[in-house]
This record gives sequence, structure tokens and C-alpha cells, in this order.
Amino acid sequence: MLSKTLRTPAAAITLALMLSACAQPWQNYQAGADASTVTARLGPPKEVYDLPDGGRRLMWPTQPFGETTTAADIDASGKIVSVRQVLDENEFYKAQIGTWTQKDVLLNFGRPVETSYFPLMKRQVWTYRYMEANVWYMMYNFYFDNQGILRLTQKTPDPLHDPDRRGFF
Repeated sequence: MLSKTLRTPAAAITLALMLSACAQPWQNYQAGADASTVTARLGPPKEVYDLPDGGRRLMWPTQPFGETTTAADIDASGKIVSVRQVLDENEFYKAQIGTWTQKDVLLNFGRPVETSYFPLMKRQVWTYRYMEANVWYMMYNFYFDNQGILRLTQKTPDPLHDPDRRGFF
């Protein structure tokens, strides 16, 4: 029988290996499979958006305190096109300043965790929590003019995870 000191590290290593083998909610879906395979695993989507090609985007956000949103693009016949995590810096960088609107941001990232208006700038800001490089807790901000056109993006550290600011919220 293993001593107590040997069982603890062994259990920790086993747990780490088991967790590393777990798939994220947006992984392990095959393009062309029926959309019911996604909803069977993730449940009903919290947000649904119509896509320009007649398909739909189903979303499962973990906001307001989580950093992920799983998005499944479903074609007009009900088949999976793709399933991915959209609150990611590579996804955010696709936003086109001067071209994208609030509707484009909503379609691509879902509802923001927070909205604000800065009257001196005349900008509405939508904010999303995310993890950058799976290490840093961040906030990604989209600034819109009064016509709803994207004019600026910005990323900042998430104050929710700042140990110096805990207790101030």
C-alpha cells in the first residue's frame, strides 16, 4: 500500500492528466453533423442569430463572470459548419474599424458583459471578458460612434481578477 505522502502527488498527477484530456465545449464536433449533437451536449443556446447565408449562429456565453462563448454556426439545412470559442484575441482582431457595426459585433461575439457611454468622446462601449493566451484575464472593448459604427477597440486587464482591487466591486 502506498504511503500517504506518495498517494497525494500521484493523485495530483492523475487529476492533472485527466483534466488535460477533457475537451473544451467547442471541441470534438464534426462539420456536417446534425446541429442536435451540439444542443444535446451544451443544452439550448442562450443566444441565436441569423446568418446572411440563411444559417444560424447558436451561442453559449459564460458571461458575466466567465471568459468564453461557444458559437456554433449551423447551415440552412441544420448541419454544423463550425463550433468555436469566439471570445479570443484572434477573433476580436477580425473586427474592422470603420466598417463593422454594433450588429456585426453582436453577431460575432454575442451580448456584451457591460455597456457604457462616454459623452465627451460621444462613444458607446461594449465590453467582453476573455482570457488572452489562456493566461491573462482581460477585457476587450468596442467603441461605437453615434451611428453605431465601430471606431476603436481596446484591451485592458480585467479588474475582477486584480488582487489589488478585490473588494472594491
